[in-house]
Amino acid sequence: MIETKEKFYTSRNDRVFKEIFMKEENKDILKSLLESILKLKISDIKFLNLERNVDNIKVRRKHFDLFLDTDIGEIRIFSRDEKKQDDMRKEYHNDKIKFYIGDVRDLASVKNAMHGVDYIFHAAALKQVPSCEFFPLEAVKTNVLGTDNVLTAAIDEGVKKVICLSTDKAAYPVNAMGTSKAMMEKVIVAKSRTVDPNKTTICATRYGNVMCSRGSVIPLFIEQIKAGKPLTVTEPKMTRFIMSLEEAVELVVFAFKNAEAGDIMVQKAPACTIEVLAQAVKELFGAQDEETRVIGIRHGEKMYETLLTNEECVHAIDMGNFYRVPCDKRDLNYDKYFVDGNQERTKLSEL
Repeated sequence: MIETKEKFYTSRNDRVFKEIFMKEENKDILKSLLESILKLKISDIKFLNLERNVDNIKVRRKHFDLFLDTDIGEIRIFSRDEKKQDDMRKEYHNDKIKFYIGDVRDLASVKNAMHGVDYIFHAAALKQVPSCEFFPLEAVKTNVLGTDNVLTAAIDEGVKKVICLSTDKAAYPVNAMGTSKAMMEKVIVAKSRTVDPNKTTICATRYGNVMCSRGSVIPLFIEQIKAGKPLTVTEPKMTRFIMSLEEAVELVVFAFKNAEAGDIMVQKAPACTIEVLAQAVKELFGAQDEETRVIGIRHGEKMYETLLTNEECVHAIDMGNFYRVPCDKRDLNYDKYFVDGNQERTKLSEL
């Protein structure tokens, strides 16, 4: 993260974001963060005269190379997108990377790719919010049933650890995508109870928007600036948690090293309004005079996202830059907990 990290507001409640990044000095913080993501200085961008300067493939490759340069014996890429697999195969030319065509919706194809696997990072998902609103059952098939297939196969094959990637939209969900991810988290926690953690440890991570990733609005803003078109924003006051690709990788690696069975690992993250994000991109590219058009909130979108629910805050464990949300390890025999346990009610209060 950049040096001004302490100026970011980190919280776990919806309502506190309404005034975040409304001050002028916070735009400079966001611009600095964007510079670190784009890997270019403002002066370089102006010199390039708005030529395409975001090569996110290089950024992704840098992180992937971290794994290639280790003593890991084999890395398996499992997906149903043969075109991207072929692109990746041509780019790396590395015998350590093996490619498997399949779909998480199909348990048999998942099992075929899992023989001899030690660790799984499960990122397959339908994540485009408006699309999931129109096809909610498709979101369920991939995000919920697909996750169950991955975990079932992992347990059967004796995989040591499975890290599943979730989203802030799973906390107090209002749309089909968030609801399916919330159900995915429930499946993860429930499945973790059915297996000895010494055999297979199942856990999850939860985070917000990864800047410049696929589906991020930042590349769209850049393309609109290049084309001389107005920037389109849904709702200027809408807030989103933001993080760099480096921080996303950091969270997954932290979960890999520290998460226990049933845990949900959450990275503390800054939030900003869409209006400030758009303004920061315009200033970064020297396009302050470009028009910004408000197109309205799309299907299923929330005004303010949440990383931790109020209920999770009660028992979340602060681990520095992360929160660990342990699962409730009680069984359904509640009598023994009420008779022998602590009967004092936990009081919740809004921030």
